[in-house]
Amino acid sequence: MKKKGSVIITAVIVILILIIAGFAARTYIQRNQLFPATGSAAAPQGGQGSGQRPAAGGQGGRSATAVRVTPVEIDTIENSVLLNGDVLAVNQVSIYPTVAGKVTEILYQVGDRVSAGTVVAMIDPSRPGQVYSENPVASTIGGTILSAPVRVGDTVSTQTAIYVVGDLSSLIVETFVPERFSGAARRGLSAQITLEAFPGEIFAASVEEVSPVLDPASRTLRIRLRFSGRTDPRIKAGMYATVSLVTSTRRDVPVIPRGTVINTYGSWIVFTVDEKNIASRQEISLGMENERFIEVTEGLEAGDIVVSQGQNFLSDGDLVRIVE
Repeated sequence: MKKKGSVIITAVIVILILIIAGFAARTYIQRNQLFPATGSAAAPQGGQGSGQRPAAGGQGGRSATAVRVTPVEIDTIENSVLLNGDVLAVNQVSIYPTVAGKVTEILYQVGDRVSAGTVVAMIDPSRPGQVYSENPVASTIGGTILSAPVRVGDTVSTQTAIYVVGDLSSLIVETFVPERFSGAARRGLSAQITLEAFPGEIFAASVEEVSPVLDPASRTLRIRLRFSGRTDPRIKAGMYATVSLVTSTRRDVPVIPRGTVINTYGSWIVFTVDEKNIASRQEISLGMENERFIEVTEGLEAGDIVVSQGQNFLSDGDLVRIVE
């Protein structure tokens, strides 16, 4: 009887173990059916049950390349050369005495304004044993006194400048054009002036005077430019100027930013984008260019959309995603 009882107990234990194992297996299977594994993370509920990401753009599984684009525009493009120059008074005259002698009076100081005919100094032409009346020195032009190199008591001759007077109501910029650009220098040529005193500001000007000869020592051509419109009262004679002189102009031509163009084995190409966001390789011919833009003479038309950023990663026929 004891042996039979032990057999029954063993059988019950085995049955219980089987029941528990079956329950655990059933629970594990149900859990995996609810949360199937996809690599290191479970797929989100309501998503793709297979765990695969949909292809970007939906074009046969190809990934779209993010790019920026710009349209081909009809505009004016200019070539220019940067030159250094100086701001000068248009009329700048030295005032000389009519007789030699000793300066007895200096009637005006630097910065004072005088009119034409105004007496600005007195000269005593007397000599030992000879006494003469003082002789006045008059300004020959109206303007502002720019310098007064002599003092009371100085002895001067008729070749000694008492004052330098300039008309500051109208200023010019003088600069020198290198020989290789001298053929483009002509009256009326437009330019942009920048001054160190006013960073970021641009002043329009045009060429008013062109020297007929080059300086044989420097091989440069002297030109003078006048500010367009009324001269800004902040600008002063003697200021250092940077002149951007326009040497050639093309009007109403297709232009694109310089950064859109790629040089491939001697050919210039761009990538255009159509209404389906497909990039196409396009070979083009270039014309005039400057620091920002390039003229397109063949291969593109106004309104075409070209890739301005991201084109180095494209191939012909690639799908693109345009970003702002």
